Amino acid sequence: MKRLVAVLWRLIKGPLQWRALWIWHAKFMVGVTGVVRDADGRVLLLKHRLWPEGRQWGLPTGYANKSETFEDTVVREVREETGLEVRATRLLHLKSGYKLRVEVFYEAELVGGTLSIDSTEVLEAEWVSLDSLPPGLQETHRHLIEQTAPPPPPSGWGGGRGCDA
Repeated sequence: MKRLVAVLWRLIKGPLQWRALWIWHAKFMVGVTGVVRDADGRVLLLKHRLWPEGRQWGLPTGYANKSETFEDTVVREVREETGLEVRATRLLHLKSGYKLRVEVFYEAELVGGTLSIDSTEVLEAEWVSLDSLPPGLQETHRHLIEQTAPPPPPSGWGGGRGCDA
């Protein structure tokens, strides 16, 4: 049987092979989340209107559109939800295992714009330091923020003023 399948596979070639693979395999939605920090190291948090009560705080997030790169999804979602312009910089985490969803997490650098929330999706937006993360923050987001926080300056660091010689 396997030999017959292999012969048929070689016969159909190109686009028909891709169509067969598409029909045969699972389809997934891809949720993309951005960890956006400002120049002071604070992280952008949103209180999402459509998330469960008591767990509404989280990072900017949304689903990838067909033919959109994940980096472009981060840029688009942050702009749609907050009016801010960002640049996706580093893939932080990729998580699968949900029924029909894959989660992708990127670090993103603030490059411009003015904070202005889309009230259909977002109730509030705040720049928050690591020591003032709000209750009701999604645990996966809290963990990601803590794991990617910039390291504190070394003890006795003079803030870039130079050394006394």
